[in-house]
Amino acid sequence: MIIDTHCHLDDKSFDSDIEKVIASSRESGIGGILIPGADINDLPKAAKIAREFENVFFAVGVHPYDKDEFDVQTLYKFAKDEKCVAVGECGLDYFRLPRDENEKELEKAEQKRIFRAQLDMAAELNLPVILHIRDANEDSFNILKEYAGRLVGAVLHCYNASPLLLELAKMGEFYFGIGGVLTFKNAKNLVQILPQIPRDRLLLETDAPYLTPEPFRGRRNEPAFTRLVAIKMAEVLNLEEEEVIKITTKNAKKIFMKFNT
Repeated sequence: MIIDTHCHLDDKSFDSDIEKVIASSRESGIGGILIPGADINDLPKAAKIAREFENVFFAVGVHPYDKDEFDVQTLYKFAKDEKCVAVGECGLDYFRLPRDENEKELEKAEQKRIFRAQLDMAAELNLPVILHIRDANEDSFNILKEYAGRLVGAVLHCYNASPLLLELAKMGEFYFGIGGVLTFKNAKNLVQILPQIPRDRLLLETDAPYLTPEPFRGRRNEPAFTRLVAIKMAEVLNLEEEEVIKITTKNAKKIFMKFNT
């Protein structure tokens, strides 16, 4: 069984055929799916999907791009749901910062404030956190270093091959989500660093409907394509595909314990 630890099933691109998508994923050996939080307004939809389908769970969180909608009380409300297994995706994303220096610093400060609020929530509720980090390795590392001893677990979603962020594995229960990017031709850095990640910290993910792996780039990504990531990971690590599946599923069940039920 494969567990897709990051799949936006609440995205509107799945509205018309979600039952077919989940059925197809099960036929491909996908036994569990985790819907991360991003836009707080989508939480009711994510919770509803998770309740309707067995072994589909969700997380509560606000993506840096959706920070203006942040409402900690709403997150706490949905965190009480029996199908909620994590906080996030949350973090820092400096890819689209304003050009004006003052505005840039204000944007960074606000992202950090909301990131810390969600890390505090995860620590308080003893829930793992799903991290989104883009063009913000150093600031993210410094914040996560502070929280390492308080977090029960954390996933670096779409791990960006940063050697600095890999150091977090030595500080706590930090896991590394590997998705379709691994199959891209320009993924040389990720291919190179993958063998350095402790095997008991590797996770499979799709980030569907985004980041579709080869050879299906350009199409909507789906949970069933997680197997393509597993095949590529096996190739890079010189392992059998089934061994990769066994390792990553065991890790997913360890950090997201409700997948054991």
